[in-house]
Amino acid sequence: MTEIDFYTHVASPLDVARRIVHKALAQHGSARVLTADAESTDALDRMLWMQPALSFVPHCRLASLQAADTPVIVDDAREHEGPLAVLINLAAEPPPFFSRFERLAEIVGTDAASTEAGRERYRFYRERGYALRTHNLAGQGD
Repeated sequence: MTEIDFYTHVASPLDVARRIVHKALAQHGSARVLTADAESTDALDRMLWMQPALSFVPHCRLASLQAADTPVIVDDAREHEGPLAVLINLAAEPPPFFSRFERLAEIVGTDAASTEAGRERYRFYRERGYALRTHNLAGQGD
């Protein structure tokens, strides 16, 4: 069963996603980031190229010809094929394919809409019997 972690009170969701990608790649070898939209996909793509300055995370979009051979997929497409270990969700809804992953990281921002969507996702997983862990990042500079 998928292990689910909620990261709450996140001031910079894209930066937290970037850090989780680095950790997932180091510990599990692969990750998929489901972004909220094309703009978020572009922004996270740039971050993974530039931060931190001396490390590069090999990544691409789901439709890329290299997707099958690339350890990190960053996209807003609500579909996914193939094996990857960690899913990072930046979308408001539960990903329809989340149960294919060993781990799911749910990132919840600080604004009212993000908080409410995070609560809905938490209820969704809890009602289906998933064990949930929460990590409050308030005041930690994300």
